[in-house]
Amino acid sequence: MEVINTSGRRKTSVARAYLTKGKGNIEVNGKDYKVYFSTPTLQYYVTQALNIAKVNGEYDIKAN
Repeated sequence: MEVINTSGRRKTSVARAYLTKGKGNIEVNGKDYKVYFSTPTLQYYVTQALNIAKVNGEYDIKAN
């Protein structure tokens, strides 16, 4: 599977996300998402879409 990438902009900021087939690693700004988002509520929001699609643990996500 190739890399799927997307970006979003707001004012002068740019956010980029990359989705690849993998083991479920999620990285935000070079850190594991559980370190970057320290509260369980935010961690839930990060993984909610993957859980609904039943693909949690199948894709790696890198966002910066």
